[in-house]
Amino acid sequence: MTEAIEVRGLRKDYDGIQAVRGIDFTVARGETFGFLGPNGAGKSTTIGMLCTLVTPTDGSARVAGHDVVRERAEVRRSIGLVFQDTTLDGYLSAEQNLRFHAELYGVPRSALGPRMDRVLDMVNLTERRRGKVMTFSGGMKRRLEIARGLLHSPRVLFLDEPTVGLDPQTRSSIWAYIGELKRTEDITIFMTTHYMDEAEYCDRIAIIDHGTVVAIDTPAALKAAVGEDRVRFTADDNGAALTALRDRFGLEGTVSEGQLTFSVPAGEEFVPKLFDGLGVPIRSVSVSRPSLDDVFMAYTGKTIRDAEAGTRGAGADRMRAMAARGRRR
Repeated sequence: MTEAIEVRGLRKDYDGIQAVRGIDFTVARGETFGFLGPNGAGKSTTIGMLCTLVTPTDGSARVAGHDVVRERAEVRRSIGLVFQDTTLDGYLSAEQNLRFHAELYGVPRSALGPRMDRVLDMVNLTERRRGKVMTFSGGMKRRLEIARGLLHSPRVLFLDEPTVGLDPQTRSSIWAYIGELKRTEDITIFMTTHYMDEAEYCDRIAIIDHGTVVAIDTPAALKAAVGEDRVRFTADDNGAALTALRDRFGLEGTVSEGQLTFSVPAGEEFVPKLFDGLGVPIRSVSVSRPSLDDVFMAYTGKTIRDAEAGTRGAGADRMRAMAARGRRR
């Protein structure tokens, strides 16, 4: 098997609303695959279908070689899933949380001890294995959840916003552990994130918007496709500046986070022309090379921060609801 995930024409409708609109993509075995999209784009619904928590309306998907509809039990045994928010039992120790998970997944008792030692060592929690989870920091809890997701030796690990809410140093540490995981385990990682710097760790990225995959490629190739420099500036009157930008330079801009943004070749050379010809006082200006945020804006018309503002955690709530329904089946 060369493909860890195969998706063909996958669709999900809710009361006449198309949440996912016939998407197609594959994830190679051993790949780290990033899934990016604004709130309501179909990101959580897609993951729910791949993890057998949501039944597709149409199309097909195979995870670790198993059909997500006809072979649900086999899919579930083949995957690990780490939710955005913690689902650990704070009153239990780290080891007790792992043992409970092992019982649910039928990990043989003869294999449990060595496997538990391995995953705890991998996330540097061996010395805290008997500590109650309620005493752990946010980063320690996230590391324990990753260890739990690996305990039953999944072939595909799904990470839903794996470092959300963590400080930059802890985020960096989590990615160091994920890197170690990729070096020591034969595993495919499918992750969502709204941190653009984290998306750079992915081998490939898919951007989903309005239920459709609008772009899929390596981070480098996606940035190269944008091509032009990004110029961001603030003016005394942003509305008037936006109109002047279009009328005087023939450029379409957007307003995001209180700044105007537009793309142009050789941005640094264009800035003097902007000051001379805009006709609206400019307060500040900056020029940057294409980034993944530029890619995201190019395909969705908004920055990832705007897309996630005020809605962070909504996808995680849906995923937990999906998981609860799945366990009852």
